[in-house]
Amino acid sequence: MSNPVLHVENLTKRYGDVEAVRGISFEVAEGEVFGLLGPNGAGKTSTIEILEGLRNADSGAVSVCGYDPQRNPEELKHEIGATLQSTALPEKLRVMEALRLFASFYKRRRNPDDLLKRFGLEEKRNAFYGHLSGGQKQRLALAIALVNDPKVVFLDEPTAGLDPQVRREIYDIIEELRRDKKTIVLTTHYIEEAERLCDRVAIVDHGKVIAQGTPRELKQASIDKTRVEVRLAREESDETLKLLEGVSDCRSLNGVYVLHCQRPPQAIVSLVKHLEAQNNELISLEIATPSLEDVFIELTGRRLRD
Repeated sequence: MSNPVLHVENLTKRYGDVEAVRGISFEVAEGEVFGLLGPNGAGKTSTIEILEGLRNADSGAVSVCGYDPQRNPEELKHEIGATLQSTALPEKLRVMEALRLFASFYKRRRNPDDLLKRFGLEEKRNAFYGHLSGGQKQRLALAIALVNDPKVVFLDEPTAGLDPQVRREIYDIIEELRRDKKTIVLTTHYIEEAERLCDRVAIVDHGKVIAQGTPRELKQASIDKTRVEVRLAREESDETLKLLEGVSDCRSLNGVYVLHCQRPPQAIVSLVKHLEAQNNELISLEIATPSLEDVFIELTGRRLRD
């Protein structure tokens, strides 16, 4: 990638005996929406906070908009915007006061009235922060992140804890930012969020990037492996089911047997015959095309939210 706006190489971060980030590397191009996808505790937030200049790395090389976050924090802050996992503002701070306050921190500023209109907060301009709904608070956090017209926007779990309707509203805002050619780096543990919003994704687990590419490229690795999920009346051995015709892999996850099949029809016929021979019963069966969830299961042996 020529002249990436963000470059991370062999990044590490340790908290006592816990190695939270273990050699993470990736690059982000200008105007790209890049996602760090992984479970809670995978190292996503530590990584993004280092990029924002909120934490110091133990080792590795980082460049954001041409700046080293540790050496050039003052210059960097004018080029980036960010929403943290949780935004906590004074309960009695009014919406417009919050925007004007944060705008005063920067040399380049957006018009607060324009931001209120863009994020549907015009009627709440004089409302106290403590009186806003969860969705309104998140929209205000996004408006604050854009108050300095940043080149790169960091969104750490932007929809965590929000109901589905508000989550879709945030999706629409992020897609609008993409159309405006903003460079966005977001962390998420929602598969559907990464697939819908991100141009490219780095799957992170235990402080390492275990796969990286466009959602389509990552799923392409499993394109010949349709997922068949079955529940059985009695337990079966993963190894036994893996040997069935048409089955390339089998893993039991929370009482569900996940079969990856190159030939689903043969696999299902073979499974039914096996269960009849074992006097076992099929309780349920679901077939799905490959997803990022399948990629994660294949790489780690567990579901993303386990």
